[in-house]
Amino acid sequence: MKSIAIGAHLLRDDVEPLAEAVPVGDLFLSALSVADDQPLGDRELLLQVAGIRAKLLDVATFIAIRYGFAFTSAEEARSKCGAHLERWRRVLTANRDHVEMTLKVAASSPEARPDRHAFTSGAEYLRALHAATQAANVDPAFREAAERLIVPLARRHRWSHRDEKSVELTALVARERLDEVKQAGEELRRIAPHVPFLLSGPWPLEVFADDDHE
Repeated sequence: MKSIAIGAHLLRDDVEPLAEAVPVGDLFLSALSVADDQPLGDRELLLQVAGIRAKLLDVATFIAIRYGFAFTSAEEARSKCGAHLERWRRVLTANRDHVEMTLKVAASSPEARPDRHAFTSGAEYLRALHAATQAANVDPAFREAAERLIVPLARRHRWSHRDEKSVELTALVARERLDEVKQAGEELRRIAPHVPFLLSGPWPLEVFADDDHE
């Protein structure tokens, strides 16, 4: 058997009985055990893990672990996570009552994705892809409105370029303010009906998983 890591948690009770709780230092990984020959890309398995993630987040905030992290023993899990444990504890302690909300906005002037065949090396292609991604911009009036309506509700926020066609605003929000964030999303839809966007969440800590400062 092998285990698929789902998240990093402060307490065992934050994990059980929804998932297996694997001790790593003084934290716990939530995990799902599967057969050794189980393909990790299986759709039903992906949906099962997603369902467990959602239920775990209802209990307590945790740090999301990128899908595909598999291990066969607690010792292997500790070995793979050891360098992160001290920071994870600080982040989880500081943000136990906070979750992430994501506003994905279509770029107002999306760049064309570079043609891989037009480059002589992978490095050149990756540089061109990065440049196209960073060139994506949000309508300035929409960005101002988003920062006026959502940012004041957040403990922290970050704009990021995910691809050449969209930009994301991720907000670290207290659970008690989630309804206010959703209302802000409705207000954005009212005042900017021409801008395609998706407000989603709550999500576990991912974008802010490395931010351990107050």
